[in-house]
Amino acid sequence: MNADNSIAMLFYQNLGKLFYAVAFADKNIEAAEFDALKENVHHVHAILSLKHRVPKADAEHYIASTFNTMENENRTVESCYNDFMAFKRTNEPLFSKSLKIAILKTAGLIASAFSGKNKSELIMLAKLDIEFKKDTNEKQF
Repeated sequence: MNADNSIAMLFYQNLGKLFYAVAFADKNIEAAEFDALKENVHHVHAILSLKHRVPKADAEHYIASTFNTMENENRTVESCYNDFMAFKRTNEPLFSKSLKIAILKTAGLIASAFSGKNKSELIMLAKLDIEFKKDTNEKQF
């Protein structure tokens, strides 16, 4: 596996952690939230820089598998969110403005998939939005 594919795999795995954190923010994961994840990850995959792309099926697999692993291991919302943020800060050039928008959109769709967004999910989405807006050197890919 070359370095670009390795970064892409880590990116998608960390997205799985983030989307798990959003879905589990209220300490409950509904099937509709996982379904929304599977139906909407294409938003993110389509925008990621071409040199870091893996086949769509692989991307969806990495995200969904990581989401399931986090659930099976009873990982905390905070640890998954913090893992994603650590990856983001280390790999800032990957995160164009359009990619951040796609991530927020997908996270919002996951959060609202079951009975709309609740307070815990809204707080998680707001934290993510604030973190994305902190960046001053946004690049478009």
